[in-house]
Amino acid sequence: MNVGVPKETKADEYRVSTTPAGVRELSERGHDVHVERGAGIASGFTDDQYKAQGATIEPDAQAVFNAAEMIVKVKEPLDFEVKRLRKGQILFTYLHLAPSPALTRGLCESGATCIAYETVEDRHGRLPLLAPMSEIAGRLATQAGAFMLEKPLGGRGVLLGGVPGVAAANVMVIGGGSVGQHAAAVAIGMGADVFIFDLSIDRLRELEVALGGRCSTVFSSTLAIEEMLPRVDLVIGAVLVVGERAPYVIRRNQLKMMRKGTVLVDVAIDQGGCFETSRPTTHHEPTFEVDGITHYCVTNMPGAVPVTSTHALSNATLPYVLALADKGVAGAIAADPGLRLGVNVAGGVVTHPAVAASIGVEPMAPEQALAG
Repeated sequence: MNVGVPKETKADEYRVSTTPAGVRELSERGHDVHVERGAGIASGFTDDQYKAQGATIEPDAQAVFNAAEMIVKVKEPLDFEVKRLRKGQILFTYLHLAPSPALTRGLCESGATCIAYETVEDRHGRLPLLAPMSEIAGRLATQAGAFMLEKPLGGRGVLLGGVPGVAAANVMVIGGGSVGQHAAAVAIGMGADVFIFDLSIDRLRELEVALGGRCSTVFSSTLAIEEMLPRVDLVIGAVLVVGERAPYVIRRNQLKMMRKGTVLVDVAIDQGGCFETSRPTTHHEPTFEVDGITHYCVTNMPGAVPVTSTHALSNATLPYVLALADKGVAGAIAADPGLRLGVNVAGGVVTHPAVAASIGVEPMAPEQALAG
């Protein structure tokens, strides 16, 4: 199969989908890999390193799309990239379609088979392609929040860990999944007083053990959140419902409960955001203020550390890329039910139930859509 690796075009996105090691694995299995010139530079990979492992270096993205039967990306395609897709082509990337009906319609119209990293599951029901970026985003969320708490940046002027004789900051993490756990771990390490909220008592028990009892675990209810808001300095939103739009856990009318200069970091912004007042931002303009509350809503947080995140992402996605290249979509999803759940669009229709529900259409089974 011809596999294409274009350069990412989203603002402030420095990752690349495939490392030279990935190219080597594909080449040794008889697949041809087409890499756009300069695609890996920001992640520390030169064109010569890709060529040495068997890649063909293409002059631009259009040449990559023309040559490839499967496009492997990092972020969702922008409008002009959607127009480059063709019927029967495979797109394998993060898609986050639930809050993006226009993108969903565009992908359906392209006729491509679009597989989303974030809805692929393993045999235990975990999200193996979301996990590495969730770990990185969780750690970055606390770093970013600590920075934005500084007074010149609009924060309260609070040091996360405090100093002897001065209390540490209060950090509230809403959502106890991978993002929440890693955000809490970094906040604990920085000396903050941490409160992690989740709807699952079983998960709270796991976090109590995983974090060594060094933070407070709280069952997440509207009242419990409201009681915490007047005391908090930093809130990290880490809520995920697979394939669906993130639910709001803080509404605009609740902002007045917080002190001016409190910082909200919305890690769920790719799925629409879990704060009602959230809107997407970039690394160059990461924050905005609503009612005196600083919002940090960067949609591609791991893109800020591309050397780390590219390796982590490629390590996770490579087995699936190889399976798709070796067997094609039909063969790969027949062999792996978890990969089947990654198919969001095929044959011009939506195939993932949660994505379909989010945009108000009826889903079709991937096998039926591919057969059509």
